[in-house]
Amino acid sequence: MEKAKTLVLSSNCVNQIVQTFGLNNIMDTLIDYTTAAIKKYNSDLVEVPTRFGFNYETRNPGLIEMMPAHVKEKEVAIKVVGYHPKNPQLYNLPTILSTISSYCTATGHLKGVADGVLLTSLRTGAASAIVTKILAKSDSSTLGLIGCGAQAVTQLHAISRVAPIQKVLIYDIDTNTIDSFVERSAMLGIEVVIIRSSIQEIISTSDIVCTATSIDINEGPLFDNIKPLPHLHINAVGSDFPGKTELPLSLLKNSIVCPDFLEQAKKEGECQQLEDSEIGPDIISLVKNSNNYIGNQLKTTVFDSTGWALEDQIVVNLFFELAKKYNLGEEIALENISEDAKSPYNFMLNSISI
Repeated sequence: MEKAKTLVLSSNCVNQIVQTFGLNNIMDTLIDYTTAAIKKYNSDLVEVPTRFGFNYETRNPGLIEMMPAHVKEKEVAIKVVGYHPKNPQLYNLPTILSTISSYCTATGHLKGVADGVLLTSLRTGAASAIVTKILAKSDSSTLGLIGCGAQAVTQLHAISRVAPIQKVLIYDIDTNTIDSFVERSAMLGIEVVIIRSSIQEIISTSDIVCTATSIDINEGPLFDNIKPLPHLHINAVGSDFPGKTELPLSLLKNSIVCPDFLEQAKKEGECQQLEDSEIGPDIISLVKNSNNYIGNQLKTTVFDSTGWALEDQIVVNLFFELAKKYNLGEEIALENISEDAKSPYNFMLNSISI
């Protein structure tokens, strides 16, 4: 009997898939797949609880959380993600480290496991692009990036796929991060002017802004008392923990605030600052009824992006699909499956001399 195999996609395999399929093809396909999945989303068929895990105060404070998504009668996908804001300085590691696993609900078999670091950045960028396409003015040409780390690169990439960006204003508290941004985003091949700027200028002159910072708990907001353009759309990515917020309450109260996952955003996102009555439609309502929200393109809008496990399920299955197409990854008999399901020591029979 052939043992069940688990498809393992290491970071090298993930990178090979991107290089083979093409960076723009990956992002465009992910935007399309995620949009299609949200359009047909049915909470009776797909169960997505809020993430849960452990947070701790140590020399490198952070958290490790689980983000599961259950597609009933098909699979359970689980991302285990670590967020440690001091990683770049202490260990030269990304702030976010993660893996994504997929299990068959019929048997419990681990079908596949993949690096989740790049996949998380890709799916977060794709989600911002989906909402930006609905809520931002179609002729938006100036993008502001507050926080220019790893996520800023995929935000720029994703937004450039849905909006005619010509100018990018960048700000970060770390000068080395600012200095390296042009080089780190060069492989995108986007013909834009990148300008160092201030938060004041970014908020007051941009059509679209992405905030992706590692601001500390209770240290927000990033700014206050800055008047934006009336049609400004913000993708707020950095708020992902109770007490950690990037945007001022005054701006939120004067904006249409749209969460990705309402219950989670109320605990960990910008929505934790708001009453339920002050929160607008979530990403599901936006995508399913996009024509109803076109008028909001002339208003100030905020996408409260805390991360939705359904996005992880979509991106990991896209990469499994492409891995099989290009014959990449390694299939491993990871689980100890005995030839006799009731005999855990069956493997020792062959070594017993008679």
